[in-house]
Amino acid sequence: MTKTISKYLPIVCVALFSISCGELQQVINQLPQSTALGNSEIAAGLREALHQGIDKQVSKLADSNGFYKNSLVKILLPEELQKVDGTLRDIGLGSLADQGLKLLNSAAENAVKEATPIFIDAINTLSISDAKSILLGPQDAATSYLKKKTSTSLYEKFEPIIKISFDEVGANKIWSNIINRYNAIPLTKTVNPNLTDYVTTKALEGVFTMIAIEESEIRSKYSARTTGLLKRVFALQDQ
Repeated sequence: MTKTISKYLPIVCVALFSISCGELQQVINQLPQSTALGNSEIAAGLREALHQGIDKQVSKLADSNGFYKNSLVKILLPEELQKVDGTLRDIGLGSLADQGLKLLNSAAENAVKEATPIFIDAINTLSISDAKSILLGPQDAATSYLKKKTSTSLYEKFEPIIKISFDEVGANKIWSNIINRYNAIPLTKTVNPNLTDYVTTKALEGVFTMIAIEESEIRSKYSARTTGLLKRVFALQDQ
């Protein structure tokens, strides 16, 4: 009898082992899958977030009155000309002052229409190391990345467009009229700022202000993460 048991013991052990392995695999299959994200998926998520910021926020600035009716980015007169605006309104020329402001903002709107290709180039070159730094960085890390990568190119693109916009609508003539009438007021100091450079700079500030708003939304609000990829990637920064 002992010899018989010994003879079949290896077969019994193999059978038991096979059963154990099968049961073990069932247990493994029921365990939650790992939520770890690969580097490429993190980078893809950051690119998607940047695209969303441009599509949702920057595109609004290119609409009619996109700057002028947005209190966050509306371009006002340069500091040295603030007194011009006030003085014109005091003497009943408020409509002339409004016309000047609308021209500044309209020029910025025209320029922003050309921003998207520059942003897309910067987004497409986002490296894996950049993505990790942005994801786990400050609340404006993505905005800062775009600002660093695109500011020079955007300025070079915006400046001539804004200048052309001024020329097409006669802004230089209007501003010359405003400034000359102001300078004709007794005891005023003559002013002559470079409005093209000023508006270009303000347009860039407005663009990055709106991108920062969207970045903050995605980072702080789950509902702003409109795709599964955004939800998975930005869940990492929530931990």
